[in-house]
Amino acid sequence: MAVNEPTTLPPADWTQRPGLDRLAMALGAEEGAARYVGGAVRDTLLGLAVADIDVATIHPPQEVVRRLQAAGIKAVPTGIVHGTITAVADGTVVEVTTLRRDVSTDGRHAEVAFTDDWQADAARRDFTMNALYADMGDHRLHDYFGGIADLRAGRVRFIGDPLRRIAEDHLRILRFFRFLARFGDTPDAEGLAACVARANDLMALSRERIADELLKLLVARDAVGVLWLMVDNAIWQPVLPELDGAAVDRLAALVAAEAAAGLAPDPIRRLAALLDTGNAEGVTARLKLSNAQRKRVAVALGDAADHPLALGYRLGVESAVDRLLLTGDPAAAEKVAGWTRPSLPLTGGALVERGLARGPDVARALRQVEDRWIAEGFPDAERTAAIADAVVDQALRASSNA
Repeated sequence: MAVNEPTTLPPADWTQRPGLDRLAMALGAEEGAARYVGGAVRDTLLGLAVADIDVATIHPPQEVVRRLQAAGIKAVPTGIVHGTITAVADGTVVEVTTLRRDVSTDGRHAEVAFTDDWQADAARRDFTMNALYADMGDHRLHDYFGGIADLRAGRVRFIGDPLRRIAEDHLRILRFFRFLARFGDTPDAEGLAACVARANDLMALSRERIADELLKLLVARDAVGVLWLMVDNAIWQPVLPELDGAAVDRLAALVAAEAAAGLAPDPIRRLAALLDTGNAEGVTARLKLSNAQRKRVAVALGDAADHPLALGYRLGVESAVDRLLLTGDPAAAEKVAGWTRPSLPLTGGALVERGLARGPDVARALRQVEDRWIAEGFPDAERTAAIADAVVDQALRASSNA
């Protein structure tokens, strides 16, 4: 570890979660048999909040299960074939994975063997900043490939030869850019060159995996800058040629609108910004988004000619905010975002009581009442009743004249 680099994790709330001390004891952490690894260590060094906790251990999976059960800790074999056990200790959930080394890879899947070699486990991870370990007891850091220095420099760097690492797992191309957008300042030249050279490898990935990485990238700190980098280097061309400079310009406008409205970034809304009415259906289908996500994108790309609150009522608050931000009206979007959608204070039964016959006439009249109620800014029950009286009176006169 370089001079002046930290040797232990700084204090962090997550290290005090209940059950972690019991888990450390069960896994023999005091003897060096288990360490925190990956995102929790990285994010703590950056002063970021930690959600998920991962632990690496020298113990084989079945031994992990035996030790957890002996300590009264719930062990769920979520990925036992690949060495991962989910431990639930006093309500705290931790993924415990046996150290591994790659035996063979095909660009999408890896065949692994278990090991007790910490550096071998670190060597199979993608980037140096993700190969950081910390002892569970005294939180002493272990950095085999200069990950802490890279983290401090905002440098996303592959462990080993980038071309080889991408050949092992093609998804690492997209992960390189996602981590650059989240943590980086300038791209590592060798890593960028490898991603450009191997961009066609993305065609071998499932569209679901591509969608997952894209949606995560879109809400990262420098999503716009990194997407420009990707477009300039034709990274998306093999799988999503629709993501061009015009698409990134639209995303930049949305990001500015979100900031002006004080609203958090949303991955589906930001995806909609990259698309247009001509390609959205095809792209969202190709990415195999859920029906709800595809519908949301389609609705977001409509026009916002209606009054903002009327739009919020008819589309729902979320979709109205999407549409208003995408059409460049952050003030209206902010207003709708803090609005509670009201319910029409009238039912079809009230129209029947006023003399309308049950059936299509009631449904038609109720829509007319609702339209006037919306146009008047959602008045109270008394005013709504007056609107209903007028609509029913008009309907009855029209019926008698027919």
